[in-house]
Amino acid sequence: MKLSLYRMATTLGGPLIRLYLGKRLRRGKEDPERFHERLGRASRPRPDGKLVWMHAASVGESLSILALVDKVLANLSGWSVLVTTGTMTSARLMEERLPQDAIHQYVPVDRVSYVRRFLDHWRPDLALWVESEFWPNLVIETHERKVPMVVLNGRMSEASFQGWLKNLKLIQRMLSAFQLVLAQSERDSERFRTLGAANIGVPGNLKFAAGPLPVNDRALETMLDVAGERPRWLAASTHPGEEGICGHVHRILKNQTPDVLTIVVPRHPERGSAIAAELRLHGLKTALRSANQHITPDTDVYIADTLGELGLFYRLCDIVFMGKTLRGTGGQNPIEPAQLSCALIFGPDMSNFEDSAFKLLETGGARKIADKDELAQAVRTLIDDDRARIHAANAALDTASSEADVLNRVMEALTPYFTFAESGDTDART
Repeated sequence: MKLSLYRMATTLGGPLIRLYLGKRLRRGKEDPERFHERLGRASRPRPDGKLVWMHAASVGESLSILALVDKVLANLSGWSVLVTTGTMTSARLMEERLPQDAIHQYVPVDRVSYVRRFLDHWRPDLALWVESEFWPNLVIETHERKVPMVVLNGRMSEASFQGWLKNLKLIQRMLSAFQLVLAQSERDSERFRTLGAANIGVPGNLKFAAGPLPVNDRALETMLDVAGERPRWLAASTHPGEEGICGHVHRILKNQTPDVLTIVVPRHPERGSAIAAELRLHGLKTALRSANQHITPDTDVYIADTLGELGLFYRLCDIVFMGKTLRGTGGQNPIEPAQLSCALIFGPDMSNFEDSAFKLLETGGARKIADKDELAQAVRTLIDDDRARIHAANAALDTASSEADVLNRVMEALTPYFTFAESGDTDART
């Protein structure tokens, strides 16, 4: 699609866009109390001084920049931080985890009038776009205001790369607006270069710089007490279809280990009750965390349908299957459990984290399986073989720790852009 056609469609299609947003609002997919932010209307005043705007699409991207936000606020006097995301889940997490001095807003829907309203209010001095969510109007309107722009932690999956190749002129036009692309890996770098990015650095993946996921110590103590010495494994961030697979695996494991405990953390907590009903149809006894149902000696599957507690369950279980790898596509972030010494298992599709997955496989921190039967076999091996499990957990931790300096490398690459923004020079190209 040509940029001009896209801009025309999003301008003339205003009534249809409002109908679509209204439908999302009725379905609970938009925040009713802050819906005006999606239309570019700010709910907070702009702070005085310089402002760096970091746009992160959703949960994973926003969590990856928390350490950078802390570093900017601690080291750069006179700078404020605005973080935008697009989902209600990410907004709730940012409310909990952003430092008090940082501001969160929903990103405006990509219609020119909404975007201009947003930019008129916030007037960013520097814009950092996390990974690869490029909204044409937002990119072009920001660039036309001569705001220095950097792609931060740039990721380009094979699927996205192939899609952009079919819209090469559009992505070339957008990438030309960025003065620097900081890619996660050499593979990402080559894809960005092929699509038209000119100035590219590869400092590494910022997800390695994020500290271990937080935990409520009292909740962890309680869970350790009720789980006791039961052998257990965790299916993290599962997607529809994978919970049934976990039930199949549990029944296989239970034949040899009657007291085995399976813990499932669905990617979307609102699915918890439906997951419990599905597993009960297969004869499994479930307990639902959101309903305050406790683990008992006869509980087969504990469904942790809550938000922001993966840090608790990664500490409770040192065997972790990564969801969205047997059903759905792309996988989930394996660095978080690796940082907490978990032996990892994932299915054939880790395309959203291919570089991290490759490193974990190469070091022995993870195992790749093809289907539910191989998953059962891998979990069985790790439960039965203490040496194999400990080796994999240590290898995962070593891999996660190997890129600990990435935050300093990213900050070093960004420093000239902060400096130029302070001076008012709009050409910070290195």
